[in-house]
Amino acid sequence: MLLPPPASPDSDLEPDDAGEGDELYEHHRIVADRGQELLRLDKFLLNRLANASRTKIQDAIRAEAVQVNGHVTKSNYRVRPADVITITLPEPPRTGKVEPQKMNLDIRYEDADLLIVNKPAGMVVHPAYGNWEGTLVNGLAYHLENLPTGRNGEIRPGLVHRIDKDTSGLLVIGKTEWAMTHLSQQFFHHTIERSYLALAWGKFDDDAGTVRGHIGRSLRDRKVQAVYPDGEQGKHAVTHYRVLARYGPVSLLECRLETGRTHQIRAHMQHIGHPLFSDATYGGDRIRVGPASGAYKAFVEQCFARMPRQALHARSLGFVHPSTGERIYFEAELPEDFAAVLAKWEAWAVTQE
Repeated sequence: MLLPPPASPDSDLEPDDAGEGDELYEHHRIVADRGQELLRLDKFLLNRLANASRTKIQDAIRAEAVQVNGHVTKSNYRVRPADVITITLPEPPRTGKVEPQKMNLDIRYEDADLLIVNKPAGMVVHPAYGNWEGTLVNGLAYHLENLPTGRNGEIRPGLVHRIDKDTSGLLVIGKTEWAMTHLSQQFFHHTIERSYLALAWGKFDDDAGTVRGHIGRSLRDRKVQAVYPDGEQGKHAVTHYRVLARYGPVSLLECRLETGRTHQIRAHMQHIGHPLFSDATYGGDRIRVGPASGAYKAFVEQCFARMPRQALHARSLGFVHPSTGERIYFEAELPEDFAAVLAKWEAWAVTQE
C-alpha cells in the first residue's frame, strides 16, 4: 500500500497551499563523537537515524547521497572520531493507509524505477485534512498496487517533490527506495532541471533576471509564504526567469528553480511586483495593470473566468536516470485553460498595435 509522506514544516497549510517545488527529503548532518570507535558507515548511520532501515541507508550510499568530510564513500568505510557525515533520504511514510482509487492518470513515461505524471490543475498531490480522496497519491496507490513488496511487506514508491493543487505539470515518482534516494539527491544538489511557464502581471524592462530572497511562512498569514530578502527568516531561495513574450499588461515567463521552496515562484514574483495572473493567494486575481473599467475590465474578467487559478505550469523535467545513468528529459504542453488565456492575450495585444 502506498503511503503519503509525513507532515512537513508546512503541514498546517491547506492542501492546495503546500506544494510548488517542495522537495520531499530529509537532510542530516552528523558529527561523530571524539571517542567514536571505528565502525562501518552503514552500521553507524543505522544506529544514529530513526526510521531508517539498513537497506535504505545502503541505497543512499550507493546513490552517492552520503558523504564523509565532503567526500563520497562506501558502506565499509570506518567512521572515525570527529568525522562529519551528511546524508539525504526520502522522508519516511506517515502512519495510516491510503485508499487506492482508479484514475485516468496522464502518465508520460514509466519503467521499473520511476514514472512521470502530468498532473492536471485542481488535483491535490497527497492526502491531507479535507482531501483524503481523489489525490494523486490515491491514484498512484491503485496504479502501483501490483509492485513487489519490500522486505518489510510494504510498497514504498512515492513522491520526491510536489506542486500546488492549482498548478499543472510534470512530477517524477520514484517506484523504489533506490530511485527515490537517487532522485532526492539530485534535487538536493540542484542538478535536476525544472522549468515552469508563468503568466505574470506587468512589463519587464529586462529580458531575463534572477530573484533572490529567503522564503518562509508569513507572520501575518500562515497560509501564505513571504519573502525575506535580508535572510532573517525562511530558507534560501533563487528563481531565474526569462521573458518569452510581452502582451502589454502581462508577460509570459519561463521560470527555472535553483531551489525548491513552497510557493517559490508565486512568492518571488509577487515580491518583485509581478504576481502571477489569476493567483488569488498572491494578489493576481485583480487588475494590476490597466484601467479597472470598460471593455478592458470585461476582457480581463473573461480571462479570469476561463482560468480561475494561478497561471503556472510545470513544463519540463530533466535528470539523470537512477539505473542507466543517462540524462533524460520530459516536457508537457500547456493545458487547455492556460493555452486559451494565452491566446486571448495574444489576440488582445495585436489589437493594441
